[in-house]
Amino acid sequence: FLWFALFSVPTGIWMGRHGRRNTVVAALAITTLAMLIPLFFYDFACILFAFALLGIGNTILQVSLNPMVARVVNPDKVTSVLTLGQFIKAVSSFLGPIIAGVASSFWGDWKLIFIVYSVTTLLSIIWLITAIPGKEEGEEQEASFASTLALCKDARIRMLFLGILCIVGIDVGLNTTIPKLLMEKLSMPLQEAGLGSSLYFAARTGGSFLGAILLARISSRPFLRGSMLIVILAFVGLLISDSLWSMVMIVLVGLACSNVFSILFSFALEHRPEQSNEVSALMIMGVSGGALITPCMGGLADMFGQVAGLMLLLICMLYIGLISIKTR
Repeated sequence: FLWFALFSVPTGIWMGRHGRRNTVVAALAITTLAMLIPLFFYDFACILFAFALLGIGNTILQVSLNPMVARVVNPDKVTSVLTLGQFIKAVSSFLGPIIAGVASSFWGDWKLIFIVYSVTTLLSIIWLITAIPGKEEGEEQEASFASTLALCKDARIRMLFLGILCIVGIDVGLNTTIPKLLMEKLSMPLQEAGLGSSLYFAARTGGSFLGAILLARISSRPFLRGSMLIVILAFVGLLISDSLWSMVMIVLVGLACSNVFSILFSFALEHRPEQSNEVSALMIMGVSGGALITPCMGGLADMFGQVAGLMLLLICMLYIGLISIKTR
């Protein structure tokens, strides 16, 4: 989250000078280096350095990949394609521990999984270099810190930026507090309550796949309104429920939240397409909201209980609901 805050705007500036494909390649190269470090240097300092490189690579990738995708697909399909990308990302995250377990079983050392990841990333670099033009005509966008931050003067961009901050905060906040909430409300043991987070992310994965199909056929604006109505009602149900219906509410919240990030991002690109690099940088900076909202939740939970901490997420949901009403 630190690197999302620090590297998003510089990436947008660099991308305007060197092209989106080259920026994606740079992100993947940094990721490959991060994957190789634990194979040769496995101590605390080196692992922290590898994590830092992963965060930087991930930031650069998210800033540059979204506008590159938006440029090569039909404008009516941008939201659907970005949502499909979120689905693939969710599946990859789900498979990560499984692949590590397979590596441990077959090779006797789970750290050899880093070889698989580095080779996979290298293959992505080779494919990008051979299949995608390096810098298309008209892609250059003169950008600076000032011009990027000046986008905040645009009320719509500012509203969508705060929406991105809120939806990431909701995502991270639910991931960290669902087990505690289930333990507090249903007296579940830790092992069972921990499955609540897995259930939430499984629902988000399925919701991303379903959203990619639906958003290719229907408008994203009414879709967002319906999604936020479900999210708010289900979340209120989760807060007041003291039965296993809480699990159903978790699934509904996960399903309905799964496409919000992609929709808000596509709204921003659609609003200022001539500044897509800067818009992407600003929106990805909003991902740092996961590091801002969660500590606030923790403070409220310590003072007033877990439900009080979750009320902050309800405020975030209501704000995104307001965005869904105000967008035309």
